[in-house]
Order: sequence, then structure tokens, then C-alpha cells
Amino acid sequence: MRIAITGHRGQLGRALQQILQGETLLGVDLPESDITDPSYIIPTLMEFRPDVVIHTAAWTDVDGAEKNPDGAFRSNAWGTQNIALACQRTSAAMVYISTNEVFDGRQSVPYREYDRPNPSGVYARSKWAGEELTRSLLQRWYIVRASWIYHRGGNNFVTTILASADRLGSLRVVADEVATPTYAPDLAAAIARLIPTEHFGLYHFPNAGSSSRYDYARRVLALAGRGHVPVEPITLADWPRPVPPPPYSVLVNTCGALLGITLRPWEEALAAYFADA
Repeated sequence: MRIAITGHRGQLGRALQQILQGETLLGVDLPESDITDPSYIIPTLMEFRPDVVIHTAAWTDVDGAEKNPDGAFRSNAWGTQNIALACQRTSAAMVYISTNEVFDGRQSVPYREYDRPNPSGVYARSKWAGEELTRSLLQRWYIVRASWIYHRGGNNFVTTILASADRLGSLRVVADEVATPTYAPDLAAAIARLIPTEHFGLYHFPNAGSSSRYDYARRVLALAGRGHVPVEPITLADWPRPVPPPPYSVLVNTCGALLGITLRPWEEALAAYFADA
């Protein structure tokens, strides 16, 4: 199978290359390739003629999106439109990677695939726009939502917590923001299993379970041999940001599970992350 991966140098992109190494792959990423330049990206993908494009490239700086909404929408909406048009012209299927933040976090039970999104910040709205463009331009699409993605060698919550613990000696971490950490290799494996089914549609692929940022941080420290570092629980109100994240955005995998595609509990995945070091 011929598979193009946008954002192949990112956390999920690297995990996908590992799991799909037996396939014919094309990696597309900055600085050589810009998904927001249709005069480049569309001919590049047309020349490769992929069977599938896995679109992981995105503007992921949530706070920065509030300061530069044009940049966020240029990447996450316009860039996605370019990828979808390339898929349209090559008859390729497309996998669009989206986020738990398309939900506003006001409900207290996990979000299923068919719950109505209500994105509140610029980042969330730009990713929702990418979902809408994928749906409207293509018939053969998968939209895969995940949350709090991390992988070794990436800039993520795990690396931030460990660096802050070493630098500061104590931490203050939000206890009322709840979602699910998602280990990129597990997400990549789920996507790799989904593609051959050709059961197109919307999927939630986080690791199983849920956690607050506070509990997540404490488990990271314990697994990293830093369980002695004091961690003070605080609230979202104590940590003001340009746009508050959804307080509860746990995703539940219902559709993938019906195909037999499930991800292990997030605690097991996090332990594997440290065991693989």
C-alpha cells in the first residue's frame, strides 16, 4: 500500500512510520513541504499517487492560536483543504487527525463519536473546520480524534513535567482538567488496523480510561523515579490561559471497538513508554 504521512517528523508521524514500515511511504513535513501551499503539496501528492494520506500535520500551539488565528486556520483548515483536494484528485482515502478539544467539556460523561462538538477556542475551531472540510470534500475519509498525545523524543506533557520537576523541585498542576493521555505508538497501531477495513467514518482512539492533569503528572513522576517531588493540585482558574481548555473532554471509543480495535488503559501505555526508554 502507498501511504503518505503529513507531519511525519511529529510524534504521531514517527510512530506511524514505525508501524507502517512494510508499506511504501512518503513523508511530508516542514521545512521542505508546506501543506498550506497548494501549488506544491497537491502536485507532490498527485505524483506519489497514494492509496491513503494520513494527515497529522497541524498547528498544535493552543495558546499561540489565540494570538495568531489566521496562522492556525491557515494550517488546520486551509492546509487540510489542500490535502483533501489532493486525495480527491488521486482517489486516495484520507485519515484526518483531530482532537478532544472540539468538545466544550461541559458534560460529565465521556464523549462518544456522535456527540455534538462545540469548539470554543481558535485552535479547537480550526481543527473542527478541518473535520468539516474533510467530510465535505471526500467520500472516503476517516476522522480520528485523540487527546494528550505523547511519544518519546517529543515535546509533550510528560517531558514538560519531568523538565519542570528537575528545574523547580516542586510542581503545581491542574486537578480539574480531565481527559485521557494517548501514547502515539498505540494510536498509530489503531490507525494501521483501521485503514484496511475501509469502514470509513468518525473514530475516537484515545487510550482507555481517564485522568486529571494532576494524577497524570504524579504517575509520570513515580514512573520516572521522581515520586518524591511535591505536587500541589490547583484549579484551571489558578492557571489562566488565553482560552481555558475543556474541563472534561474524555473520549470513549465506541465505533472502533465495534470493529475490534481497542487501545490499552493509559496507565499501561505510560508504563510502556518508560519501559521502552
